[in-house]
Parts: sequence; structure tokens; C-alpha cells
Amino acid sequence: MSVEMVELSAKSSEPVRPAGVLQQNRIFLDFFWDIAKPEQEVRLKAVENLIQYLKTSNKDELEYTFKRLVDGLAHTREAARPGFSLALGQVLSAFEDISLQSILDRIKEKHNLQTVKKKLVRNAMFGNLFGVLALHQSSRLSKEPQVVLGCVQVLQNLSQHRQHLKDLPTKTMTDILNEISADVFEEVLLGALQTDLASAFSTPEQLQLLLVALQRFPQTLKPKKLKKLLGSSTIINNDNIPKLIDVLKTAARSVKKERILPAVALDLLKLSLKEDSFQLFWKKAIVEGMLKEPPGPTHYMSFRLLGSSLPHLSVAQLKEVLSGEVMMHYGEHVVSAQKPDRFKLAPEMEVYVSDFLQGCQDSDRQLAVMVGFSSLTNQGYPVVPSVWRVVQHLQPDVLQSYVDWLKNMFLQPQLDKLLDFSTLPVSNSIFRLRKWIVARLTSIVDNHHVKKQEDLIMDLARFVFFHAFFSAKKASANITETEGKLSFPLDDRTRGVLVSSFFGLLMSMHHLPLAEHSAEGAVANQKRTLGVTADGTMWIYHLVQYAQVLLNQPKSIHSSQPFSPEQRQAWDSMLESVANLKKKSKKGQSAESGAFQQLFLLVGMHLFKAPEELLDLMKDLQSCMDKAEEKKSKKKKKKEEICITTDLGEEPDWVEVMVDILLSLLSQPSRHIRQVCKTVFSSICPHVTATALNTILDVNNNDEDSALFVTDDNSNTAHKKKSKEEDDDDEEMEEDTSDEEDDSDKDENDEAMEEDDDEEEEAAEEMEGEVDQNFRLELMKVLQQQNALATEQDGSSDEDLDDDAMMELDKSLAALFSEQKKKTQAKKDEKTKLQKEKNLVRDFKIKVLDLIEVFVARQAGSPLVLGLVEPLLGIIDRGMSSESNQQEQDFLRRAADIFRNQLCRSKVYCKTVGDRQEELHGLLDKLMTKTQKLSDSSVCLYYFSASLYVVKVLRGLRFMGNVDVDRVSTIFREALTSFMSRRKSPLTAQMFTDLFCRFPVLCVNLLDTTVQHITSGVREHQQVKVLTLLLKVRLVNNFRKTVVKVKHNLLIVCECTAGLKVLKVLELCQFLVKHVHQQKLSVDLEPLQNILLALTSVISFKKTGKLEDTYWAVMKHFGSFVLHMLTYKKPMRNLVMCIRGQEVSILFEKSSWGNQVSWKQRFSFM
Repeated sequence: MSVEMVELSAKSSEPVRPAGVLQQNRIFLDFFWDIAKPEQEVRLKAVENLIQYLKTSNKDELEYTFKRLVDGLAHTREAARPGFSLALGQVLSAFEDISLQSILDRIKEKHNLQTVKKKLVRNAMFGNLFGVLALHQSSRLSKEPQVVLGCVQVLQNLSQHRQHLKDLPTKTMTDILNEISADVFEEVLLGALQTDLASAFSTPEQLQLLLVALQRFPQTLKPKKLKKLLGSSTIINNDNIPKLIDVLKTAARSVKKERILPAVALDLLKLSLKEDSFQLFWKKAIVEGMLKEPPGPTHYMSFRLLGSSLPHLSVAQLKEVLSGEVMMHYGEHVVSAQKPDRFKLAPEMEVYVSDFLQGCQDSDRQLAVMVGFSSLTNQGYPVVPSVWRVVQHLQPDVLQSYVDWLKNMFLQPQLDKLLDFSTLPVSNSIFRLRKWIVARLTSIVDNHHVKKQEDLIMDLARFVFFHAFFSAKKASANITETEGKLSFPLDDRTRGVLVSSFFGLLMSMHHLPLAEHSAEGAVANQKRTLGVTADGTMWIYHLVQYAQVLLNQPKSIHSSQPFSPEQRQAWDSMLESVANLKKKSKKGQSAESGAFQQLFLLVGMHLFKAPEELLDLMKDLQSCMDKAEEKKSKKKKKKEEICITTDLGEEPDWVEVMVDILLSLLSQPSRHIRQVCKTVFSSICPHVTATALNTILDVNNNDEDSALFVTDDNSNTAHKKKSKEEDDDDEEMEEDTSDEEDDSDKDENDEAMEEDDDEEEEAAEEMEGEVDQNFRLELMKVLQQQNALATEQDGSSDEDLDDDAMMELDKSLAALFSEQKKKTQAKKDEKTKLQKEKNLVRDFKIKVLDLIEVFVARQAGSPLVLGLVEPLLGIIDRGMSSESNQQEQDFLRRAADIFRNQLCRSKVYCKTVGDRQEELHGLLDKLMTKTQKLSDSSVCLYYFSASLYVVKVLRGLRFMGNVDVDRVSTIFREALTSFMSRRKSPLTAQMFTDLFCRFPVLCVNLLDTTVQHITSGVREHQQVKVLTLLLKVRLVNNFRKTVVKVKHNLLIVCECTAGLKVLKVLELCQFLVKHVHQQKLSVDLEPLQNILLALTSVISFKKTGKLEDTYWAVMKHFGSFVLHMLTYKKPMRNLVMCIRGQEVSILFEKSSWGNQVSWKQRFSFM
């Protein structure tokens, strides 16, 4: 017997250890399974429960725990290793009596790289790494210096295996350095790290290790020590710059996928500031080192380092960096990144700047950063967006200084002070710069998150308004805008931008909330509104007062478009009307008065833009307002007299004139005017007459070719789309950073456009078919005149012509083809013009829908709303059959939403129809007749909804109100018959379901027709729809005769064999039989029962399925005996015919199919 066998027998002779907790308690073992799971929440919960369990257990379990956790550090599943590392660290933190050295020794022994199998070497490497991480996470590492040394030695050995672990060991050493004390570092680690620190310039990780050591232990790593390690007393010097450049390049490429800034780069920058060598580092290492590489990771790292350095630099350093080569390259990147599928770093830079402005309280540094980025321009246009939201983090004084800088740059553009880059020479840099500045100023007002005071808002609005419409002859003391002198005069393009921006600014101020600095006491008892200052005055009123001041000083101020005497009179009349309205509103705040004030003020401001067009409009508005006030002040008797004279046609009602004015204003390209028109119309809705409403409806009911006058704001280009102009009027100026590419590719684009034009011309000719016959005749004439037309008789050719004749022929042909080309181009231009006019008209009609929507919302209970039904249906019907471009779809969608959701489904509707019952019944008949003739089911749905709406109006407040039930029932009966008898009907079952559910009385009258079509429907599909309809309305609940009618038809239908139809029949049978039993109706169901029993011989039922389940659910209501008969199909089917009364039980007892006990067992589940 060998020694091993003796030892084995000796061990086996020991008493067997009883099954302990490790074998009995599965909960303890499950902790380790949960720790290895990838879900973080499961891991954390398992670690927490494990620690709680170990605190109440014995040492054997703790020992087993350490064994399992150390083994798990090298788990084959990568997701499990962090879990075991976390658990080991937490257990060591909870049980401080366990020595870290013992655990480190256990880790080294278990995951020894020298003894482990070759295929498990990689797992062992991670086992060592995660083991050190666990010791580090225990927060006890600094208490045992020797363990720290052992961990560092393990990490040093692991750092040689970069192909598997990359830079993780060095990063872990860096984390350890951040935790230990200076004494431990000097006494224990300095000697061990001597080699790593001396080779700091080899890799980014080793350099990062040195930089962390310098930050943590400056007293240990003094200049003398550094000189001994590196050969120089400083890190950043001329000798080390090449090494640093190589390290930074390596670091930049290592984070290419992560797209982050390497920590070593930022630490080097901080060190350069500490060593007072920032200029050397930035110029030599970054500008002359990193930027010399082709665009890529090194450039992106430089840009990120620029953004990260902002909080660490002084004002002078910020100005130097933000006006240097790095910023220039960043601007070029922003411009080139506008192309699709290009990496864009601008969002990251915005985050860097935003974080800096939020955390910086130094006003000078904030201003330096804002000015620096705003000065980076591409051919005069700054590369940062005009709506750059970082401005919302500026302090109020910095914001004011920044606005002053923008205004000064607008007045006196100093291109030499900008960091400008361009590839092509341009002559419009000043225009591009001013265009961006105007957009930047207006965006400050538009951004509600910007902390701005009312004075600043008013200052910006006055500045834009003044330079849009005025210029200074000489300085005036009470007008600040006259003090600034323009170094370059404003051209027409710049003024156009200013005008557009000003009215966009008005829109923003119209929605501006109260400033935060406004006195709370002044508005404590007032409703919080938009578009007003702290004292409750509208912003636009302040601007009108400012405009009045400017107009009253013609000696100091020149208007770019002076008012004529008539226009000035209209302006003064507007001011007088607004003053009267303000006096009346003081007595009692009136929404109507405020709306009219807004309308007057807005039209007054637009006088500066288009005085000739709005002069008559202003007069009509004034006259309309006077009549409205006069009408309100009259007594009721006088009102009636005025209405009589109006009906006689002597003079239109004031509200009709007001509607015409609003329609004229809606033709203007301004969203602000559009919103004010909606507000004003909302105020006058109670006074709207049928004539005024028809005027609105006529706009949308006219054909596309009707002569609707729509204003085009751009006089140079014919009929520009107003939707685009609206966006330009209130949105921020579009970013223009890609203008360089547009200019550089201008020639190519022009050529491409010419080619496109040629292609379009060719396509147009192809569409026309044959060549123009007139042109053919003219060509024949020219050839005949020059004797150049060959004929079969004379056999002549162009070779018979001499040179002079050929030249004359060429001239004639050139003139002819030139004239033909002009004609073709004229046709093309005319077609384009017509299309643009059509778009303008459609856009105008979309705006007019605003007024219809407001009227439906505010006057849903008015009888006038009934007049909207047919016009809206006409819009929908025409829209469904017209072209399907985006504008048409928007118009159709809007009209359909108003009709169905806001009119037909409104809870408020006209409930007093007066003497219009006959008219409404005729309308219902007309709608339903039209419904049946339609071919599109989607349009039919709207007509049917309109019919239900008319019935709802007729019903009113009473049970069926003014509804002629018989007449209405006949109308819907014809529709139901049409639906059931036509193979292609636009009607659907859902329409009648809505009808039956909303008007049960009509359902009772239509029930005969409905039940009749269970069997007489033209198609089986329609018969199924009838069954579905009856199932949904559930009307058999309360009417006994309904049950009888349905049962009679079901007896016929049950003979069919179609699956879907039988299913619906069975569902209806189930509902019918169930409610007959529940309500105890005296209905004979025996014939139906017999038919259903016989159904099993016609249809082969499966064991399971919806049809089978429904069938058994029906038969359950006929009793258990019927179920028993169905179980034994053949004998029982013959027996059913003789079953009468008590004979059933006798026959059953005499049968040879089994005893009664087995029967009960078989059907006990029933």
C-alpha cells in the first residue's frame, strides 16, 4: 500500500462531518450566484445581504466567502469580475480584523502568472488587477504600508501586459497615490516607483503617474529630486517639449473612440501654470506640435484642452488663447463640419463655455470669453451661432457690457480686431458681421432664461428700431441712439435685416414674461400676463412713444422713409385712439380694449414698413372703432334702427368692416400680426354677424384661381412664400457658417442651376408634346427666304449657298431661335409665378382658418356655427381630391381638425334652433344624400359626423327636442339600406355604431332594417358587420320584441357554415340567451336550441379554438343535460327528437352509455 493510500485511509477514518450550513442553507450560496450576475442592482443587493449574513455567521463561512470571492476575481465571464471585486472590497471594509496582507497573499497564490495554465493566463491577469482594486476599495490600504507596496509591485508586473490590460495598472497606481499619505509615499513607494517615475516620458500613463505624484507630494518631489529622476528640475522646458509632444499625440490617439480629453493633457496645462511656463507649453507643445498634424485626434484634443483650460486662465491668458492659432483652427473645423456626416465638436465646446460661465464669478473673465468667441469670424460672420444659449449664464453687468460691445461693433465694425479666416476674398464682410450682430441682439431678448432687466430690453429694441427706420443728423441729448456714429453707412440689405429683425423682436416682446427684478408689490394683485412691463404697460406702447419722439425731432433725426402729411395724420389719429382706449380701460380692465390697443399699435408700427399699403387700412380701422363705440353707447331702440339701416344696405356693420381689416392684415407676412388678429377677433366674436362670417368663409371657399390679394414683402423677388417670411420675422437669423463653402462653390452651383434649367425646359417641351407649329412655320419661312430648304424636285442643298448667304441665314436662324427661347422662358416664368401665387393664396387661407377656429371655440353655442358645416366639408372634400404637397396637407389637416374635433365633438353646441327646424332637417337630408354618393370612405366619415352633429343640435336640451323622429329615421334607414345593398359603399359599420350609441331612439326605429339584413345583406361581409353592430350596441337588453326579431333571423343564419359569420352569430346568441334568462323574458328559445344542437353535424369542431369556446359558452345556458347530449353526439342527436318533459331522465337512466355517477364526474366542471 502506498503512502498516499495510507494517508487517504487515515483521513477517511475520521468521523464524517455533519451537513453544515454550507450544505443546508442555499440562501448563503445564492449570494455568490447573484454577485456574478450582470445586473448592477442585483449585485449590490447581494453584496449587502452577504455582509449582513456574515456578521451573524461563524468563521468557516467567512473563510469560505474569501475563497469564493478570490476565485471569482478571475471569472471567465467578464461581467462577473467587477462584482466579485466589489464584494471582496466591501467585506474587507466591514471586517477590519482581517489582514489585507493575508488577502493579498491569497490573491498572489491563487492567480500566480508563473504557475497558471497558459490558456488561463489572461484570466489570472485580471484576477490580480481586480484583487488590487478590491484592496483599494476597502479604504484600508493606507493603514498597511507594506500592502501598498505589494499592490504597486503587482501592478508593475501587470503593466508589462498591455495587450490585455492596456493602461489599467498605471491608472490603478495613480488612484492609490491619491489615497496614501506623504509619509507612506516617501518611506515605502518612492523607491518602488523609481523606475516608473524616471521613465515618465515613455507613455501617457507613466507621465500621468508622475504628474499625480507632483500634485500630491510636492514636498517629496522637489526640483532636486526631479533633476535626479528626469535630468531637469522642471517638467515643461525646451528640452522636454519634443517628448511631451510625442506623449500628447499618443494620448490623443488613445481616446479617439471615447472622444474625451486625456487627463494627462489637462494636468500638464495645470503644471505649466504652476511652473509659470504656460506660454511655452501652449505655443510649442500645442500650436507648433499638435496643430502641425493633419486634422484629426490631435486637433480635437487641442480644442478640448482649450475649452477645459478656460476656468484656469487669467484675463490676459484668456485673451491670448482666444485670439491664437487654436481658435483659428477651431473656426475652420466648425465651418467644415457643416457638411453632412462630419464630426462636430461645437456642441462639446458649448458645454465647456457654459460650465465656465456658470462657475466663474469674475466679470472680466466672463466678458473676455464671450468677446473672444464672438470675434472668431469667417469672412466677417462669427462661427458661433447667433442664438448661442451660453449667454443665459452671464451676470447682469457682464451682459450689459457684452451688449455694448455688440452695439459698438455694429456701429463701427473693426475687422482688424476680429480673428477672421477666409479662403476667398469677399467684399460683404461688414454686412455679414452686422447681420449676425442684429440676430445676436434680438436672440438675447427672445431667450427667456437670460437674466435681463427691462432697461436692457428697451435699449435693444430702441437700437434696432432706430437703425431700421432712422438715421442721425446730429447728436441729441435725450436720444442715446443719435450719439453713436456709423463708420460705414447702412446699405439696403442691412436695413432689410434690421426691419425683419425688429418685427421679430416685437413678436418676442409680445410673449415676454415679467422681468424678475420687477417690484412684487406693483403686480401682487394683478394677473401675471405676457408682453407688458412691470407697470402693466405693453412693450409695443413704449416703442410707439419712442417713435413719436423720433418723429417730432426732424432737425436731429432723418427718417429713411418719411411720412406724407396724410400718413402722419393717420399716425396721430392712431395715437389718439390708443389714448382713448387706455382711458376707458382704466375704469375697468377689458380684454377687448387691450386687443384693440394692440391692433392699433401694431398697424401703426407697420406704417414705417409699408405706409402706402396700410394707410387706408388704418383709416378703416379708425372708422370701425368709432362705429363700434357709437353702437355701444346707443340705447336698444337706436341699436335696432342702426341694424335696420344696415340691412337696407346703406352702410355695412362695423364688425363686417373689422373682419375685412383683419383679413387684410392676415395677408401681411408677420406672425405677430397673425396672433394679434386672432386676439382681436376673439374679442369681437360675440358681435360677429352672418355677413361677417360669410366673408371669412368666402376666402376658403373660393377656387384657387380666384383673385385674392396677398401681400408679398419682398419686392425684388416675386411672391416669396409667406410661411418662410413669417419664420424669418420671428425666429433667429439662420446660421451662416457655411457661407464660405457657398461662395467657393458659387460658380459650380450656377452651372448646376443652368443645367437644371435646361433639363426643366426639355421636360417642359416633352410635356407639350409636338414642337410648336408656329415656330415650325417661322422656321420654314426663314429657310425658304434664303433658298436653304432642300426639295426633292430640285435636289438643292445648303452647299449651293455662298458665304454671304450662309452668314445671313445664320443671323436669321439665331434671331428666330433667340425669340423662341425667350417665349419658352416666359412660359416657364409664368408657370413658376402662378405656382408661387398659388402657394401664397394657400398660406393665406391657412391663416384665415385661425379666425374660424377662434369662432368655433368662442361661439360654439351660437346658431351661426351651423353655417360652418357645409363650407368646412367643402374644404375637406376638395382637399382630399387635390394635390398632396405638404402645404395642401397642412391646410387639409387643419380644416379637418377644426371640423371634427372642435365643432362636431364639442361639448358646447347650439341648443336653441328657433324656427330653423325645417332648414336643419333639409340640411341633414342633403348631407346624408351626399354621403351615399361619395366614393372616398374617409370623406364620407366627415359627412356622417356632420349629420350626427345636426341631429344633436336638433335634439337640443330635451329628449329628442325638435327632431322629427320619423323623418330622421327614414333618412338613416335609407343610408343603412344603401350600406347593406351596395357592394362598394363608402359607409362603414362604425358610423352606424356611433349613431345607435348616441341616439338609442333612432336605433329602435332602425332595428327592423338592421335585423333584416342579417340574412339579406348583399355580401357575407356585410352580414357579419350587422351582427357586429348588434353586439356593440347591446340594445336587446331592454326590448322584448327585439329579442324575438333577432331570434327569428338567427334561426335562419345558424344554418350557414361560414366560420366568421357563425362566430358572430354565436356571440350574439350568447348575449341574447343570457339576457333572456337574467330578465326572465317569456321567449321560446327551444327552436334556437334545436338549431344549435344540429349545428354540430354541419361544422366539425376542434378541441380548442374561439369558435368552439363560444359555442360551448352558449350551450351552457341551456343546461347540463344538453351538454351531456353533445358529448355523445350520434345516439343523443336521434334522441333529441323524442325528448319531452320528464321523459328525459327516464331515457337517460335506461341508456347503456354509463352510470349517472360517471356523467356527473364528466360534467362537474360545468
